[in-house]
Parts: sequence; structure tokens; C-alpha cells
Amino acid sequence: MPGLLSDVLAWVVIATFVAGAVASGRDRKLGRRVMAAAWVLFAIFWLQLIPHFTLVHKSYVEGLLTIAAVPACLYAGWLLFTGRDTLFVLSRAVAAMGVVYLPFETIPAFTLLGTTIPAPRGILMETVAAQTHFLINLLGYSPEMIIGSQGYDNTFLWMQGSHRIEISVVLACTGLGSIAIFAGLIAAVDAPIRRKIRGLAIAVPIIYALNLLRTTFITISVGKQYFHLFVDEILFLFGSSDPYMVSFFISDRIISQVLAVVALIGITYLVVQEVPELLTIIEDVLYMVTGEEYDLRNELGLDAPRNRRA
Repeated sequence: MPGLLSDVLAWVVIATFVAGAVASGRDRKLGRRVMAAAWVLFAIFWLQLIPHFTLVHKSYVEGLLTIAAVPACLYAGWLLFTGRDTLFVLSRAVAAMGVVYLPFETIPAFTLLGTTIPAPRGILMETVAAQTHFLINLLGYSPEMIIGSQGYDNTFLWMQGSHRIEISVVLACTGLGSIAIFAGLIAAVDAPIRRKIRGLAIAVPIIYALNLLRTTFITISVGKQYFHLFVDEILFLFGSSDPYMVSFFISDRIISQVLAVVALIGITYLVVQEVPELLTIIEDVLYMVTGEEYDLRNELGLDAPRNRRA
């Protein structure tokens, strides 16, 4: 996220979702109102991120998803407020996702009893960078690892002649976002704990492994400039003037992000085999997109009872 304002707003949003989840267990009407307010706040959160993803991050996929998230959150809040109780499940999922993700995003390093406790994000980024470095070396490449602009040992240095190319593993490169999504979804549904654990055991290792392949692919592609293609067109498309960024835009912003969407769909299919209660959330999302009701359990041949009540 781009700054302190986003961090504070994110915590306010998640705190409101958590409050709504607690309230709904005691007073359904109060919980409905609090959850609806949380969805409005969530829309505001995505609204202020649009410039970051479209103009700063220069990601068409993330930019379009961020733009779409604003009306989607408002619509979800309206549907919940007007009686679609199944959206309590999705609301609880958002709360759980935030609880998993935000500590890594927002908690800095701090000193306790004279000992410096590293930031959770720093530990995760350096771990993924080290494992990516191992895979890169395994493939016969040998970039230098250096301390990046954030102060972590998470940056690869490649040389193209006399030109330095630095590629950093940031929090968005760790797979934590996708892991948080599945953790939140699985935590929110009403299913036996053993099946929930099996669902996580499917999702988390696959996401983590695929993410390491992604960071390895992007780092090598950019470091060796393997996608230095259609330079003028790509620079125009992404609003850049640096020809050394072309390989990054193609390998990350186009190839990796499109494949990530495909991978998440595939992982979702595998997880719902163990936790078919997740289909309630997917059915709600499809209803918001199409305006039609779906019965995915019957269509997929899954026999778990429908979780139509939260």
C-alpha cells in the first residue's frame, strides 16, 4: 500500500468487519448494519488506491480490479443491508484476510528490551528472496544479492554492460496476498476443522511454490532482458520511457499476472473439493456480477449440504 493513510484506513476497515462479525453473533440486525458500513469503508479504501495501481504501479490487471472493487463493495454492502444473509460469510472472510495480511504490511521493526525485532514483512521478503536466489543459481545464473532501498537483503543486482538493473522482492512478491485470501475464505465458512486444514494444506504450498517460480522467472527475465520486445509499443502502453523496464512489464505485468489469475481459479477448484462450503461465497460473487442465482454444488457434483445460513 502506498502510505500511512492507506495503512490506517485498512485497519479501520478490517476492525469494522471484525466488529460486524462479533455483533452479528449476538444481534443480527446490528451486525448487518455494521457489516454494511464496513463494505462502504472498503469501497473508499479501494477508491484511494486507484491512482497507485494505475499511475504508480502501472498494472492494467490490478488497476482494473481496483476500479471494479469500488462499485462491487458498495453493491455487496447494499445486498447485505437489504437481506442477503449469505454475504455475512464473505464479510467474515474479508475480516480474516485482513487479520492475516495487515500485520505484515503495516508493523515495522521495533526495539523490545534492547533487542531489535525485525518487521514481519522484512523477514518474509528476505526469505522469499533467498529462496528465489537459490532457484536462480540452480538454473545457472549468478546475480549479486544486495541491500535494497527498503533496507532489506531482498534485491538482485544484474549488470547489462555498465547499466545496473536492480530487482527487489517486495511484499507483493511473496504470495502472502493470495495465501491471505484463501485463509480468510476457509476460516469464514462453517465447515469441520479437519476439512479446513486440508483445504489450507492444498492452497498454501501450491501458492508458495508457484510464487517462487514467478519471482524466479521475472528476476531472470528482467535481469537478462529476455523480453526486450516491442519496445516502443510497451513503453507507450505502460507510460514509461525506460527501455530496460520492457522485460519487466512483459514478464510481470502481462505474463505473470494473467497466469496468476488462471492459477487462482485452478487452486480454488482444488480447494472446494475439500471445502465445498466455499461455493456459497463464489455463488454470491457470481450473483453480484450476473444478477442470477447459481447452484454450483449440483453443477460440480458436490454433495455437501448448502450453507445458505451464515
